[in-house]
Amino acid sequence: MTDLDTFRAETRAWLEANCPPEVRGPRDGDEDYVWGGRKAVFKTPAHKLWLERMAARGWTAPEWPSAYGGGGLSREEAKVLASEMRRIQAQMPLASFGIWMLGPALLAFGTEEQKQRFLPPIVRGEIRWCQGYSEPGSGSDLASIQTRAEDRGDHWIVNGQKVWTSYADQADWIFCLVRTDPEAPKHLGISFVLFDMATPGVSTRPITLISGKSPFCETFFDDVRVEKENLIGTLNRGWDVAKALLAHERTMIGAMGDIGVGRPLSQVAVDALGVDEAGRLDEPSLRARIADYDIDAAAFRLAMERVGDQVKAKQAHPAIASMLKYYGSELNKRRHELAMAAGGSDALEWEGERSKDGAAARDWLRTKANSIEGGTSEIQLNIIAKHLLQLPGA
Repeated sequence: MTDLDTFRAETRAWLEANCPPEVRGPRDGDEDYVWGGRKAVFKTPAHKLWLERMAARGWTAPEWPSAYGGGGLSREEAKVLASEMRRIQAQMPLASFGIWMLGPALLAFGTEEQKQRFLPPIVRGEIRWCQGYSEPGSGSDLASIQTRAEDRGDHWIVNGQKVWTSYADQADWIFCLVRTDPEAPKHLGISFVLFDMATPGVSTRPITLISGKSPFCETFFDDVRVEKENLIGTLNRGWDVAKALLAHERTMIGAMGDIGVGRPLSQVAVDALGVDEAGRLDEPSLRARIADYDIDAAAFRLAMERVGDQVKAKQAHPAIASMLKYYGSELNKRRHELAMAAGGSDALEWEGERSKDGAAARDWLRTKANSIEGGTSEIQLNIIAKHLLQLPGA
C-alpha cells in the first residue's frame, strides 16, 4: 500500500473504534453542535468524549502544525480524514470561529508567543470566540469603523459598539477591529486586537431575527482595558489582518453550501410526500429541482476541494473566497427553499414537538442572512467582477 493508503486504513480503524454511535448520522438540530468554551454545553456525554478524542489527535484542526496542537496532516491526508468521517456520518466534533477564522490569521500574523498561547486551546475547544467587525455605521464600508482604542502606555482603553456579533453572549473572547489612529486615512489607523469578553466594560444584547432566534448581538465597550500584548500584527495595520480573516470567513460561509453530514434532500422530500409506483419521489417537478440542486451541490463540493488545494499551494486568487461565499450562500438558500417546498403547509408550523419548534421554517428564514453576513452578495459580485473577471468599472 502507498503511504496514503496506509493512512486511510489506520484512520478508518481509529474512527470505527473511537467515534461514538451518538455522534454518527444527521444532526437533530442546533443542540448537536459543540462550540466549546467556558460555557460549553454537550447534548450527551458522547459529544464531549468525541471532542476530547479528536482534539487529542489535533483533528479538530487537522492541517494546523502539530507544534500548536493541530493534526499536522498534509492536504491529501486531511481529505482522507474528511472522506472517512463522511463514510460513517461522523459529526463535526467542534464548531469554532477560532478554527475557521482567527486561527489562520494567527498562523499568518501572530508572534510565536501568541500562537503558543491561543492556538492549542482553540484546538481543544477551550475558548469560544466571536468577531468584532461590523458597527451600526460600518457594515459594507467596514474600514469606516469608529470604535476607538486610546493609548494608555502598556494598554489601550476601548470605547465603541459592534453589531451583528454572532454568539457574542456565549463567547469567551473576541477578535476585534479598533481605531488606534483617528487621524489616519480610514484603511489605516486600524488595529486587530484580542480580549476577554469577561473584561469589565463589555456588555452584549441579543438581536432577535425574523426566525425568532437570536444568534446575533449588539456588543458595547465602555472603558475596556486591552493589553498591548494582545495586538495581532502591526500597530495601525490591522486592515491587513482583517482582509485575510475575511477571506477565511467568506469561505466558511460558502461552505454552508456543502452540507456534509445530513439527511439527503431527496429523503426529506420522500418522507413528506411519499413515492410513486416506481419508487421515485411522487412529485415530478420537485424531483427535477432536487436533482438540479444535487448536481450543483456536488460540483460546488469539488470546487471547494480544488480551491483548498490551490490555497495550500499558494496559487489561489485572493478574490476566490468571494465566489465561494456568494455561490455557497445561494446554494444553502436553495436547499432550505426546497425543504420548505417538500414540507408543504406542514413546513410552516412554528411551534410544537412534531416540527421541533418549527425548525424547518426557522432555518429557512435564517438563510436569508447568508446574503448579508460576511459581506453582502452585492459586494461579493462587485469583487468577482472587478478582480476575477476584470470587468471595467461603471
